[in-house]
Amino acid sequence: MQFPNSPLPSPCQLIESTAFLGRKVWVKRDDLLHGEVSGNKFRKLKYPLLALQEQHPSLVTMGGPWSNHLHALANVAAMNGWQSTGLVRGASGVSSATLDDCRRLGMQIRFVSREDYRQLREDAQAWRQHVDGADGSQVWLPEGGSSPAALRGVAELVDEIETALQSIPEVIMVACGTGATLAGILAGLRGRSRVIGVAVLKNAEYLQQEIADLLQQAGYPDYRNYQLITDAHHGGYGKAPPELLQFCRDFTQQLDVPIEPVYTGKLFHALRKLQQAHVFNEEERVLAVHTGGMQGARGFAALNSR
Repeated sequence: MQFPNSPLPSPCQLIESTAFLGRKVWVKRDDLLHGEVSGNKFRKLKYPLLALQEQHPSLVTMGGPWSNHLHALANVAAMNGWQSTGLVRGASGVSSATLDDCRRLGMQIRFVSREDYRQLREDAQAWRQHVDGADGSQVWLPEGGSSPAALRGVAELVDEIETALQSIPEVIMVACGTGATLAGILAGLRGRSRVIGVAVLKNAEYLQQEIADLLQQAGYPDYRNYQLITDAHHGGYGKAPPELLQFCRDFTQQLDVPIEPVYTGKLFHALRKLQQAHVFNEEERVLAVHTGGMQGARGFAALNSR
C-alpha cells in the first residue's frame, strides 16, 4: 500500500498579531501535511488504511457534496489503485468541485436521501444496501473517517507539538465535527493540559458521548480534560453568515494563514471570543490545531469573490 508522503511533523507557527486575536497563539499547521490529503483527514486515515496494506479492498464511505473526507479518501484510493464508493447526502445530480474531483479520481458517487444518510450514521451495516454485490472485499469507513483506529494517528500530533515547543501548551483548541480529532488529541495528551473543542454543528452535546465511546473502543481511558463549546456554530454545519465570511477573509489576509468557514473559521472566531471574554490566564499558552479542509472553501463563492 502507498500512503501519501508528508513532511511530518507539520510546523507549529506562532501568530504574534495580538491586535487581531488579542494574544499570541500557536497554530499546528496540519493544513500543510499534504496537498490533497491534508489535516486531520491525513491523520485519521493513516492507520485504518495501513492496516489494509496486504489487501486490495474496495472502500466505501459517506459524506456531503463538499466533504473533505470523501476528497481525501478518493485521493488515497487512486494512489493505490483501489476502488472507492462515496455515498453522498443529496438529490441525484447535485454537483460540486469536490465531487468532480472524486469522480475524476475514480470514486463512484451514489446519492442517498437524508433519511438513508441518517440510517448510515446509526447502523454500521446500512451501507450494504447501497452497494451492488457487497461482499467481503468492501471495507466500510464511517463518516469523516472517525473510527477508533483513527485516534492513533491524531494522537501523534501531541508528541510533535511537545517536541517542537519542548512542552505541552496549557490549552489546545480544535474544531469538532464528529469528535474523533478531539478524542485523538485527548489520547495523545494522556490527561495533560486541557482541550477546548468548538462544535461546528447545531445541537452537538451528543458529541461528548461520541468522544467517550471512541476512547473506550480504541482502548484509552475516559479522559475528561476537555470542554465542548456548542454555541459557536454560526447557524449550523456548513452555514457561513457574512460576519464569519468576513472574519475568514480578514484572518487569511492579515495573518497569512488560510482558513475556511466550515471548521477552522469557526475555531479561530471562537478563540477570539474567548480571549475577549478573558477566559484564558495571561500565562497560559494557547495552541489551535489547523485541521486543513481548504478544498471545501471552494463552495463559498462569497469567500473567494474579494
